[in-house]
Amino acid sequence: MSESATTGMLQARRGAHVLNEAFFQKHYQEAAMILEEHPVADILRILQGTTAKNAANLLSSITPPVAAETLTVMPTELLKQVIPYLSPSLAASLFQRLEEDLQRAILFRIPERYAQEIRSYMTYPPESVGSIMDPRFFVLQEDMTVREAMLQVRSRAQKDIHDVYVIDRFQKLVGKFSVRDLLLVDPEEKLQSVMNRDLPTIHPLESREEIVELFGERHFFTIPVVDLDQRLLGVVRNEDIIKASQEDATADLQTMVGANKDERALSPVWFSVRKRLPWLQLNLLTAFLASFVVGMFESTIAQFTALAVLLPIVAGQSGNTGAQSLAVVIRGLALRDIRPSQWLRVCGKEVYVAFFNSLAVAAAACLAVGMWSRSFGLTVIIGVSMVISMVIAGLSGAIIPIALKALKQDPAQSSSIVLTTVTDVVGFFSFLGLATIFSSLLAS
Repeated sequence: MSESATTGMLQARRGAHVLNEAFFQKHYQEAAMILEEHPVADILRILQGTTAKNAANLLSSITPPVAAETLTVMPTELLKQVIPYLSPSLAASLFQRLEEDLQRAILFRIPERYAQEIRSYMTYPPESVGSIMDPRFFVLQEDMTVREAMLQVRSRAQKDIHDVYVIDRFQKLVGKFSVRDLLLVDPEEKLQSVMNRDLPTIHPLESREEIVELFGERHFFTIPVVDLDQRLLGVVRNEDIIKASQEDATADLQTMVGANKDERALSPVWFSVRKRLPWLQLNLLTAFLASFVVGMFESTIAQFTALAVLLPIVAGQSGNTGAQSLAVVIRGLALRDIRPSQWLRVCGKEVYVAFFNSLAVAAAACLAVGMWSRSFGLTVIIGVSMVISMVIAGLSGAIIPIALKALKQDPAQSSSIVLTTVTDVVGFFSFLGLATIFSSLLAS
């Protein structure tokens, strides 16, 4: 081959390279759509043959499943060049699609400052939506036809897939459709013309309560999780939120009685001791407070011993009333049936319920005490004190969890310990106080 022919070939190659670079730089979304139809090995060769910035733009425009797979085969040197040009949130969403071993291996190969930033985007608070989302969603480009989408679903989607999400050229979420929908429309239609655009989204740092409300309102199989730029980060499935809600409910049962929600049936002994003991000490303090109230009326009890016999009845009934109210209100807060701003309405309802219940219970108690003691004074005192203590207990059972919620605290956190103190003190004080005030009726 002559020297002029060789020079011409070299110039042609340089010209093609310049054209490729210009195309990748100005039209990387279109280039990404073409690339993702080829094997990962071919994509890798293209990324290695262009600048780090162009490679990052191409990688960020390829659909997430293909981009994540490409990351797994990228050599260390290329990773070090490309990662700095990727946004940390996008890099994190791609890494989360990989197995944990692969995540650690790739993050170990890039500079620590970038790895640390990406890790920060991969972790979410325990009670947030991000902590239960699945980053391995199935997504397609809106420019695809239904026929192309069906081929992609058959070749790449998981067998149990239900919802397919649709993104635009900027990787922003624009809609979704169900796999069943693909069978009911013209194969030549574009996805953008058949997809459902009316879908709720949620940010990964929102609380789980928000997504429970969304599932309750819309009855979807999945709800997409997006960042502030509307990039799809993951999905939350209804079975995941059900499981999380069940875990939260069982945790609330523990926290209501002073046990820590992190404790399990087979947790180490000293872990359980460390978590339970502070609340037991607090309970001891509140028990002394109740005993102090009883001690204030020691002389009255010594004079009328029947009061000591009947004291547990008053305290027990007020405790049960408060516990019923507490359980109903905590459930209402958990299911978003009520809000702290509705405290007056909720408390009013619980007071009315407690009042009518107390009238029926007090009537039965008066009948029993009257037949047992033959004392009109004792009968009236226990009846009145029971109404007073049960009404206050109903109010307390409603106001305690609402107050905790308003203070941004867990409404189930040891509510029963606080409630028990209130009901005991009020029950003892009302019964013994009335007995002291109307002691002349007891003597008659």
